[in-house]
Amino acid sequence: MRKTTSTIALATLAMLWAAPSFAATCRNTGNFENWLTQFKKDAVANGISPKVVAEASSELYFDPQIIKRDHGQAVFNQTFLQFSDRMVGGYRIPNGQKKMQQYADLFRRIEQKYGVPAPVITAFWGLESDFGADFGKFKILPALTTLAYDCRRGDYFRPQLMDALRLIQHGDQKIPDMVGAWAGEFGGIQITASDYYKYGVDGDGDGRRDLIKSVPDTLASAGNFLQHLGWRRGEPWFQEVRVPQMPWQEADINIKHPVSQWVKWGVKPAHGTLPNGAMEASLILPMGRHGPAFLAYPNFQAFLGWNSAYVYSTTVAYFATRLAGAPVVDHEGAKQIHPLSGEQVMDMQRLLNKHGWNVGDPDGKIGNATRTAVKEAQIKFGLAADSYPTAELLERLGGASASNARTPEGAAPKPVKRAPSHEHRTQR
Repeated sequence: MRKTTSTIALATLAMLWAAPSFAATCRNTGNFENWLTQFKKDAVANGISPKVVAEASSELYFDPQIIKRDHGQAVFNQTFLQFSDRMVGGYRIPNGQKKMQQYADLFRRIEQKYGVPAPVITAFWGLESDFGADFGKFKILPALTTLAYDCRRGDYFRPQLMDALRLIQHGDQKIPDMVGAWAGEFGGIQITASDYYKYGVDGDGDGRRDLIKSVPDTLASAGNFLQHLGWRRGEPWFQEVRVPQMPWQEADINIKHPVSQWVKWGVKPAHGTLPNGAMEASLILPMGRHGPAFLAYPNFQAFLGWNSAYVYSTTVAYFATRLAGAPVVDHEGAKQIHPLSGEQVMDMQRLLNKHGWNVGDPDGKIGNATRTAVKEAQIKFGLAADSYPTAELLERLGGASASNARTPEGAAPKPVKRAPSHEHRTQR
């Protein structure tokens, strides 16, 4: 007997309500069966055939394990170097290079059509599914059903579930093959059902868009998706640079200057040459002014469109530069960095909120909202405004003393096997 029957699922849901972390977010209706009955009616009304709904019914159930996954994404507590060293180091560079050679003709055709070069597509392919070796272990339909019913982000996941049924109706996928990540992404590029339905491509000409079993379909769909996200043909995306003393508040993904202005401030390429001076770029300091530094060009916006999580987007962009021939990023300056623990980041977020900078509910994840608030606080307290949370800033805000707040660089959260998934990667 399947353990996730509706009775057991609803009993578990009741226990989840009682947990403070869940209750503080939202509260479900507690009537999953009524919700599912209405969803099925809505699916038919939106063009899904009754036959497809009936075939999928055994997979449309609530899985409480998905909710637990949704509330615990420790990977986001890692620094850029902790995450990128683990995800890009080791075998992924040589394996990625082999894949680019193996599918050279296919990558050439994709770049001709969509403008996206092989290293970029290969980087996403490698981080999302280990080049097709690891699609995930969760059934897609139960995962999407659970998240569509859950009150926290139901408005996002309900259309995803509807589009998953459309993929089945369209003949692109079969229910038994739809296995992937806990948040409903699947296939070689761990694409969401809605993005699959909108941007999936039949790359091998067999009449189906199979992003699970077909490499041509998978890679062509990645190219089409990135083009839709604004990829600009023939332009760079990310480049490591050396940065002297400068107005650190200018280092921000939301601030852009011509390359010529960065050069005036003393920014130099770590290797190779910079593009023409008129091209706009943002200076990114993932670990503050002492850590690695990068110029992010307009094409970097496609990485953010694919995944808005700061640590992921910078890592996959860096991975793509490595596959394109760039050397290992400089680790030297980061030796003097003492990243805060997740609890200390949460403490800082609470204090930032208390001082009037709204970063949302404290979650211990250093995303764009937290970085923006950190920069404003650094400016207020006369610190170098590089947007990176430090023990000194925590102390200025009224938190733990600097000596107590420091955590060794190597003290990363427990590693996870796979790269994080799409929509839920957003950070504060």
